[in-house]
Amino acid sequence: MSSIILFEDIFVVDKLDPDGKKFDKVTRIEARSQNCDMFMHLDVNTEIYPMHVGDKFTMALAHTLNLDGTPDTGYYTPGRKSLADKYEYVMHGKLYKISDDASGKGLKAEIYVSYGGLLMLLRGEASHVSHFELDQRLFLLMRKL
Repeated sequence: MSSIILFEDIFVVDKLDPDGKKFDKVTRIEARSQNCDMFMHLDVNTEIYPMHVGDKFTMALAHTLNLDGTPDTGYYTPGRKSLADKYEYVMHGKLYKISDDASGKGLKAEIYVSYGGLLMLLRGEASHVSHFELDQRLFLLMRKL
C-alpha cells in the first residue's frame, strides 16, 4: 500500500479563510503537518465536511484508489474495496504547478493541485514532494483524528 500513497501526514488546522471568506460552501484551511513540517492551504467543501481551527486530521495523496496499485479507471464500482474506504473525504484532481525555493535554509518546494476548482498548496522540504510530476492525477484523502 505504501507505493499507492505518495505522501501522508497528520495536519492541524491553524486558520480558516486566512484571506477572508470567498464562497458560502467552501472554506480555505491553513494547516501544518506534525511529522514532515509541511504547510498547506486547502479548499474544503465544508457544507459536507466541516472543518474547525484545532482539528487534527490525516491527509494522504495517492495516484490510485485501487488497493492493488493498478491505475484508476475513473468509474465507481459498487462493492469493490478501495483506499477511499479508510477515509472520510476524498477529492480527485490534477497537479498543475511545481516550484522550488532555494532561499533560506534548505531547499523548499511547492506543489499546486486543482480538485475541480478547489485548490491545494503543499509547501515544505523538497525531499517530501520530489516524486510528484506535473499534470499528475492525484487523489486527496482525509480523515479526522
